[in-house]
Amino acid sequence: MAAWKLFYEQGYDDTTIEEIIEESGTSKGSFYHYFTGKDSLLSSLSYMFDEKYEELMENMDEGMHSFEKLMYLNRELFRMIENKIPMDLLAKLYSSQLITKGEKHLLDHNRIYYKLLKRIFSEGQERGEIVKDPSVNELVRVYALCERALLYDWCLSNGDYSLSRYAADMFPIFLGKFKN
Repeated sequence: MAAWKLFYEQGYDDTTIEEIIEESGTSKGSFYHYFTGKDSLLSSLSYMFDEKYEELMENMDEGMHSFEKLMYLNRELFRMIENKIPMDLLAKLYSSQLITKGEKHLLDHNRIYYKLLKRIFSEGQERGEIVKDPSVNELVRVYALCERALLYDWCLSNGDYSLSRYAADMFPIFLGKFKN
């Protein structure tokens, strides 16, 4: 969390590895044991998103319609991104995922994000709240694609509109045909 604090306060480009090490109270060896550099640390931002999803799931009403659960998760995550994640950091994360030759954290289907979405879509299909065709995996893929598109556009637009409000309007349009 020390790195994210510094990135938020100083910006990604103006934060050095030495400052991250000092702020976190770790050693240089320990830092490089876990990360090859700032870019690999940046990739772990997706895990911060997963922590937010875990928190949201604990507070979510299990009786809520599956489609509404998806809208709630999106709205709250985007609200967090809008208020706590510097746009340059988000843009760097997306651009780094485009050029990385290693693991692409945003596409890692072992993340809580993907597991949670699969659970909600499966539950929705079982309850008859979500259409049965396409498959759960395809529904998850479309959902993630729509989120990435909204985030990408928001970054391209330099945040000149409210991400959470725009998503609240657009997400039901993008995913409405999957709701029963």
